[in-house]
Amino acid sequence: MADKNLTTEFVFVTISNQPRLQGLLFVVILIMYITSLMGNILIGIIVRLSPALHSPMYYFISNLSLVDLCYTSVTIPKMLVNLLSEDRTISFTGCAAQLYFLIALGPTECFLLAAMAYDRFTAICHPLRYVVIMNNRRCVQLVTGSWVSGLLLSLVQTSLIVTLPFCGDNRLNHFFCDVTPLLNLACGDTSMNEIAVSAACVLIVLIPSMLILVSYSKIVSTILKITSAQQRHKAFSTCSSHLIVITLFYGSASAMYLRPKSSYAPERDKYLALLYSVVTPTLNPIIYSLRSKDIHKALQRMILQNSIIPNCKQPTTS
Repeated sequence: MADKNLTTEFVFVTISNQPRLQGLLFVVILIMYITSLMGNILIGIIVRLSPALHSPMYYFISNLSLVDLCYTSVTIPKMLVNLLSEDRTISFTGCAAQLYFLIALGPTECFLLAAMAYDRFTAICHPLRYVVIMNNRRCVQLVTGSWVSGLLLSLVQTSLIVTLPFCGDNRLNHFFCDVTPLLNLACGDTSMNEIAVSAACVLIVLIPSMLILVSYSKIVSTILKITSAQQRHKAFSTCSSHLIVITLFYGSASAMYLRPKSSYAPERDKYLALLYSVVTPTLNPIIYSLRSKDIHKALQRMILQNSIIPNCKQPTTS
């Protein structure tokens, strides 16, 4: 942190100035947070305990659930407290920590979605070589690379921001510590930071999205060559959940970060941020669980085992 920083804490501006709307937002966001927690934890447990789901696709899905679990836990609890409390402050260190994890988890999800697209490309376009290509070592490398890349990129971006001088207004016009609202509060030259953010957006959003686009163009081309309508439907269904999640995540992230600075509108951006920080992590486990027959079967087996085994135990006699 810069020695000339005079700001020791930031004050979040409320999502809405209307008390009734704040109460409604609290209830809605709390329900979505609980749903997200339960859904993502359940997917992690099912994938972990079900041997039938020990495949590359579900390995990536379980890591995606972990990212969503962390993402919501970094932002939503503080957001809920701020909706009910008059004290909406966060320390400079706490803001820096929140910013670090938010920046780290975003790129990690981008890279994981690209890895999942590569997995689907290999499964559909090279089915005979799938087991060889997507072996355990390759899957671990892709997942580890996604996490490490996100953490390192965040370290650079966060360091550039927290070393800026903050010596004026400390009211953060947002409900969590994000890049653009913090840059707007800095009283020094932020041109280098803006260049770094733009470069990071190209690396984090555009490159993975291009890899996903190329993968799915080849997937669609391969599927259209399949003569059996049933096999075509099966191939498309294995990709549909992933495509929905990609659309939700990249759509909201692109609208938020891939745009000119002149189009920044704090009030509108708060609701846009709610979409990718609350709604998307809540919908992801629902999308995967509803559209995956394998997860349905695994969950049914777990329920049956837990309900049958106790009934099979014989009472002990003295």
